Amino acid sequence: MDFELPAELTRLLADLDAFIEREIAPLQAQDDNERFFDHRREYARTDFENGGVPRREWEELLGEMFRRADAAGWLRYGLPEELGGSGGSNLDMAVIREHLAHKGLGLHNDLQNESSVVGNFPFAHMLLEFGTDEQKEEFLQPMLAREKRIGFGLTEPGHGSDATWMETTAVPDGGDWVINGAKRFNSGMHSATHDVVFARTSGEPGDARGITAFFVPTDAPGFSVDFHWWTLNMPTDHAEVTIRDVRVPGSAVFGAVGEGLDVAQTFVHENRIRQAASGVGAGQYCVDRSVEYARERVTFGRPLATRQAIQWPLVELQTEAEMLRGLVRKTAWELDRVPHVQISDKVSMCNYRANRFVCEAADRAMQVHGGLGYTRHTPFEHIYRHHRRYRITEGAEEVQMRKVAGYLFGFAGPNRAARAEGKG
Repeated sequence: MDFELPAELTRLLADLDAFIEREIAPLQAQDDNERFFDHRREYARTDFENGGVPRREWEELLGEMFRRADAAGWLRYGLPEELGGSGGSNLDMAVIREHLAHKGLGLHNDLQNESSVVGNFPFAHMLLEFGTDEQKEEFLQPMLAREKRIGFGLTEPGHGSDATWMETTAVPDGGDWVINGAKRFNSGMHSATHDVVFARTSGEPGDARGITAFFVPTDAPGFSVDFHWWTLNMPTDHAEVTIRDVRVPGSAVFGAVGEGLDVAQTFVHENRIRQAASGVGAGQYCVDRSVEYARERVTFGRPLATRQAIQWPLVELQTEAEMLRGLVRKTAWELDRVPHVQISDKVSMCNYRANRFVCEAADRAMQVHGGLGYTRHTPFEHIYRHHRRYRITEGAEEVQMRKVAGYLFGFAGPNRAARAEGKG
């Protein structure tokens, strides 16, 4: 067993750091772009007079970061070569995401929309697996070039984790489909040109089959973006959407009719392990900053670092970070080698524990830094507000724990049949 990172991956991280210092750090430093990252960040990023969506200037800066990262060959690193990527492995991407998050707040790996010099692009993987040739032609390259943006409409006012009970429907009408319903927290709708809308086309409430995904133009008659929810972390791009008799052609079906949840589940394990890796990196950043501050800060004539009340909570967090890092990297390594269903429980373990860890680390960093930790002049509240969402979205931690329990007790997973027969 060799736990050293491959030499080529270590070199890759060094090259990535050099690119950030050469191209991205100077961009962040110019034209008062620091306003998007220092204590002014929430105001600088948020168009409060326009529903709380991102300001144009903020998105333009992100666009320039994406352009530079793409030109240098970093943005698409995790995508296959056919899309201009390098086919980065799950282990590569987990290590990279942790590394970037560990560097703290910055244009290189901002928390808004997971914007990063090394992109994630779940929709690209969905299109590669389920898109028709026409859909790939229409969306893939324009999406990567930011000429088109696709929203994701799964959650509804009455249904979140229980997506199989969704009430949005689509019925066939000639060669078209007519969609009616509503979506909540519909991501990306402030700038989306299209929305992937999930709707029941057959079956009964609670059935996994019978749900279909559709590409819906956001300017289609009857498609309405009603307002954006103001979330704990601002700006927001999570909209309330109403769909009234929206007509789309048969070519708008994404994947097979009735198999839309397969589309929604595409890339879910990779997404969750990368989010877990980011949580480990950001949490480690909070611990490191707290240790540094405790060594420098003197109270009652002694450094804070000499006090067990400061030491022990950080020891607990550092221990958690080490254990999580090992599990995340091992699970990412396995994702490159075995069918995902065999280790779905391990992915869920990584995800819910890492999401919880980074929130605890950010909260502890605020406490160690005292009054300064509570200000926006330190980054911890921003880190907390961002990562707190992932204990709910991307599969709430209760859903993740349910998955682990299903594997543990034999109610789900690859060993279900054997255990049912008393062989497991």
